[in-house]
Amino acid sequence: MGSFSIWHWLIVLVIVVIVFGTKKLKNIGSDLGGAVKGFKDGMKDGGTAPPEDQPVAPAQVVNAVPAADKTTIDVQARQKS
Repeated sequence: MGSFSIWHWLIVLVIVVIVFGTKKLKNIGSDLGGAVKGFKDGMKDGGTAPPEDQPVAPAQVVNAVPAADKTTIDVQARQKS
């Protein structure tokens, strides 16, 4: 009872084709294939190191506070008694 036979899958396939139609299923299949191809191409491009002849720009530090800026005040919180 846990596994489906080939006849169960064929009946499900026929119902899906009747509900969605072959044209819509073809479009879904081509869209899915294009997405998978794009993902694979992106993984290939992302895994390569930058060429040696092109210099890599240094990383930019955002919201850096200079060491000479002493505006932080350290306080100790006390509870009311």
